[in-house]
Amino acid sequence: MNQALRAGRIATKNEEKIKKLLDEVGLMIKDIPMENTPPETGAIIYRKIYEITDNNDPYKEIKAKNISHALHLYPKLKQKVDESDDRLLTAIRLAVAGNVIDLGISKEFNITKDVEKLLHQEFAIFDYELFKKELEKTDEILYIGDNSGEAVFDKILIEEIGKPVTFVVREIPIINDVTKKEAKQIGIDKIAKVISSGTTAPGTILGLCNDDFIRKFKNADMIISKGQGNYEGLSNIYRSIFFLLKVKCPIIARNVGVKENDIILKGMNIK
Repeated sequence: MNQALRAGRIATKNEEKIKKLLDEVGLMIKDIPMENTPPETGAIIYRKIYEITDNNDPYKEIKAKNISHALHLYPKLKQKVDESDDRLLTAIRLAVAGNVIDLGISKEFNITKDVEKLLHQEFAIFDYELFKKELEKTDEILYIGDNSGEAVFDKILIEEIGKPVTFVVREIPIINDVTKKEAKQIGIDKIAKVISSGTTAPGTILGLCNDDFIRKFKNADMIISKGQGNYEGLSNIYRSIFFLLKVKCPIIARNVGVKENDIILKGMNIK
């Protein structure tokens, strides 16, 4: 309901439409299964937001602002990698630091301040040695993106990985998640192959994905999944995945076995 209200107010100034949106989302709650992942529920709610407000990209201006801010930081972030003792680890830290840019939650963030803090925060789960071992024997990586501004930070990690990468985006604008349009604005298409997963949810739900993505997902040597929405959609899928994210809510904290605001690099089902 909070997301519906927040997105509705961004999408339209018409108070009658916002009231109608809240009424209809409230009525929908009884029909949403408890088993739904948050991204599945988000997809249902955002379809209703688009339908009532007639605005299919309410976060467009905010996304542009976040991307611009992140691109402004990009040279300094690259310098941090260049000056570090462990370039890959610093790039991973920057990638998870970018995960603070999340408009799907109500908490405020300050990109510059939060990035600096996360560069020195200890990981609650840190499968770094396993990550490096898998990376060494991998020919190509499937990298599942999350938020638009965050993708600037992902770009740094992709550049540091130095192997062929397929970068996965959402099919349509959903909250501030990255689509092909934003990936091209950032320049990820210059360093990686960019594909859409086909999902219309704020997370990777295989049942909503296209056949091309599912084939690549099943056959990928190594998968990096960014952000909480992708974790919510993929954590119960039995295949090897590295999850890289900041934990932003108590439910996911309990599920992972960490605290809210912890950062994790977690390898699951790694053979």
